[in-house]
Amino acid sequence: MAESKTIDVRALIDSRPLGMWQKIVVLFGFCIIALDGFDIAIMGFIAPELKADWGITNRELGLIISAALIGLALGAMLSGPLSDKLGRKVVIINSVFFFGAWTLITAFSQNMEQMILFRFLTGLGLGAAMPNVGTLIAEFAPAKRRSFLITVVFCGFTFGAALGGFAASWLMPYFGWQYVLILGGILPLLFIPLLLWALPESVCFLVVKRAASKKIHRILAKLAPDLDLQNCTVELPPVSKANAQPIKVVLNAQYRFGSLMLWGTYFTALFLFYALSNWLPMLIKENGFNVAQAAFISALFQASGTCGSLFSGWLMDRIESHRALSLIYGVGGLFTLGMGLATAHPVLLGICTVMIGFCIGGANTGMNALSANFYPTEARATGSSWMHGVGRIGAILSALAGAEMLALGWGFTTIFAVLAIPALLAVAMIAAKGRYQPGQSQGGMKRAVADIRTGGLQNR
Repeated sequence: MAESKTIDVRALIDSRPLGMWQKIVVLFGFCIIALDGFDIAIMGFIAPELKADWGITNRELGLIISAALIGLALGAMLSGPLSDKLGRKVVIINSVFFFGAWTLITAFSQNMEQMILFRFLTGLGLGAAMPNVGTLIAEFAPAKRRSFLITVVFCGFTFGAALGGFAASWLMPYFGWQYVLILGGILPLLFIPLLLWALPESVCFLVVKRAASKKIHRILAKLAPDLDLQNCTVELPPVSKANAQPIKVVLNAQYRFGSLMLWGTYFTALFLFYALSNWLPMLIKENGFNVAQAAFISALFQASGTCGSLFSGWLMDRIESHRALSLIYGVGGLFTLGMGLATAHPVLLGICTVMIGFCIGGANTGMNALSANFYPTEARATGSSWMHGVGRIGAILSALAGAEMLALGWGFTTIFAVLAIPALLAVAMIAAKGRYQPGQSQGGMKRAVADIRTGGLQNR
């Protein structure tokens, strides 16, 4: 009679090097986040042309920009519990279809009211994509490389946003702002068939939900093609854990303080990031640059975030994660303050723009890794999505605050002095979380290491 073996799926993934199939999953995640970043940042790039074409005020423009951000907040908070119930794949694919279709429809808006509605609906899809992609990658990545891989995937956001800026700088002078939206809508829709065919469900999710063994073994065969699964069974979590309410897990005594610090940090960090993403082209244009130059310089802000994301993931895998993010946010705050003093010096202005994007964009990406490592599998999508949802409230307020600062006639120096404050608050909250609640993931990682040392496959 053949000997039966039990597989601990998490320990199996953590004990093996990153395989080709996992790299393909990471590539899919990068592409989804890039498309998401393109469509989130798109309004900031077309804002100067839209304002001139429709003759609207900065406050009215702020309402259009904030509509998508409200959708982002709701989409993130609603999608997390759905993902923890229905699965990561179904939520991700539906979110990509949703934001692609509504971005395309937005290109044909006839007035401000229609655009506000369409951007709100677009935001629902955009908000659902990012946290669930992060969750999927976290559950396929080995623990020792998880932070770096999540940040690699979220480099897609700044890459896609930068691509949107470069596309806008080329398309708008020749074809108008509508064609930037058309491109932003068509690209996600073209990607849907490939996702339907090749994007896998999280094997950790399937184990927690006690899915059919055939589904689990099919994915394990791709993750570990050299492993003989003929006489293997998957180790299942206790029933009480598998049926845990994700929202209760996120808010229970064990995770509550860490959740609050994650939410507060992401709120202030996204306030700063989106204030710059949405209003930097306008600020630069009002300081004597033309539309194409403003879009190009703003694209550099986004592009530098890609490099910053890689750096933050690299640093988080080498020094304590909270310390790494506190350092990066702090440097970003200093360059934000310095940018207000660099108006008359184009080279310094460019350096500050690049460094703010590098630090703030990079640290924001690192927050996804921090969140994914903090929560257990049964509540990971909810925890990450709620962090995104609360963070988007900061993004919403930044759109309105930016419009108000411009309407009040605040100077360049004053605006950037105010914008440096959120970065300093982010430093304080990340440091507090690291000091008082460093993360439940460390205990999980120690258990995984112990499992690996005793053998990921246990004989029974």
